[in-house]
Amino acid sequence: MREFDTETLAFYAGEAPDYAARGPGGIGLHLDPFLEQLAPGASILELGCGSGRDAAHMQELGFEVEPTDGVPEMAAQAEARLGCPVRIMRFDELVAEEKYDGIVAAYSLLHVPREGLASVLTRIWRALKPGGLHAATYKTASREGRDRLGRYYNYPSEAELRAYYASAGTWSDIETFAGEGRGYEGGKSRFIMIMLRKAD
Repeated sequence: MREFDTETLAFYAGEAPDYAARGPGGIGLHLDPFLEQLAPGASILELGCGSGRDAAHMQELGFEVEPTDGVPEMAAQAEARLGCPVRIMRFDELVAEEKYDGIVAAYSLLHVPREGLASVLTRIWRALKPGGLHAATYKTASREGRDRLGRYYNYPSEAELRAYYASAGTWSDIETFAGEGRGYEGGKSRFIMIMLRKAD
């Protein structure tokens, strides 16, 4: 069972400086709605922090943020921006249990191979405290595949995404939002944002 894609990790390793400089500007659309539901100073794990833009916003608001990225070269870019250590950790290396008030993943879990997605989501469920909040953004299409840059995407439909999460643990307050955005590779793509709470 694959929980990460080596070609995608290699892409971000090679593109880290350019991605950090030219990647999406401003915070993710999911971020403020997620933060508004957390208590001040809540502990947040960020999976796939990329350039560190979202982590910087969360730190400025006073949250206790643990930024992580599975690519050392990308983690170095985030460290330069944040001025603090960024943990190098792939999603399959998450072993914490009931540690975080929130776990956020902006356009990162979408690179997990479909065969390993439920396992990674189970790790997230276990790492959340009871009542903890999780938010993530995925691109969606008819089936899994690669973009023109060679990056793997799981491309779930909303129904498939809900099924993956249901198999990972018991959740409440499940919300989804669909929209359209422009990615690093250019062109527009459809996305799904999901936010849900670990059941008490």
